[in-house]
Amino acid sequence: MKIRDISKEYQMGEVKVKALQDVSFDIQEGEFVVILGPSGSGKSTLLNIIGGMDTPDNGKVFLRDLEITKFNDKKLTKYRREKIGFVFQFYNLMANLTAKENVELATEICKDSLDVNQVLEDVGLSDRKNHFPSQMSGGEQQRVAIARAVAKNPLLLLCDEPTGALDYKTGISILSLLNRVNKQYGKTVVVITHNAAIANMADKVVRMRSGKIIKIEHNDSPVAPERIEW
Repeated sequence: MKIRDISKEYQMGEVKVKALQDVSFDIQEGEFVVILGPSGSGKSTLLNIIGGMDTPDNGKVFLRDLEITKFNDKKLTKYRREKIGFVFQFYNLMANLTAKENVELATEICKDSLDVNQVLEDVGLSDRKNHFPSQMSGGEQQRVAIARAVAKNPLLLLCDEPTGALDYKTGISILSLLNRVNKQYGKTVVVITHNAAIANMADKVVRMRSGKIIKIEHNDSPVAPERIEW
């Protein structure tokens, strides 16, 4: 993926807020990328633009040979459905569906989805697949959310503060799972976070502040998630 000169402003009352200012960088296929920055740094806006949930005022985004920023609403919907897997901080599961049904719901709208039972087994939920979200812990619900995203067989997995609502031990288990998805499935994974410790496990770290990229770091020896502490 190529992100080129992306800018975005929001009108907040009488004030214009520059969420992103001339942001450019590349994401290689198969990379584990962490976009790191404090609240208000523009990282969520950037993730939303990469994922086709928002559009920039200026600049271009390319995924392989697709220029996302040229897409109309219909094409953006198709892009989100077929190319992107989303994992959010608060799971966003359907409360009246079991874990398996939540994952199946996502695969029904995709062309080349993966086997639901196999993905649930890979995320460690074979024995919990017939449970409802209310019967599961936060960590288990996040595993369902990751399974739902992975089962779509997307090109890109976008994770917005995936450990933000979890305790340390559970958070590490989720990071380990994302690391395994990256390696086992060969998925490109992008995680946005304010937690600097998570950057240690990334192939690439994009540091943001006030809507700008202040530094891009390449990590030749990423740390195993189990060795991360915060």
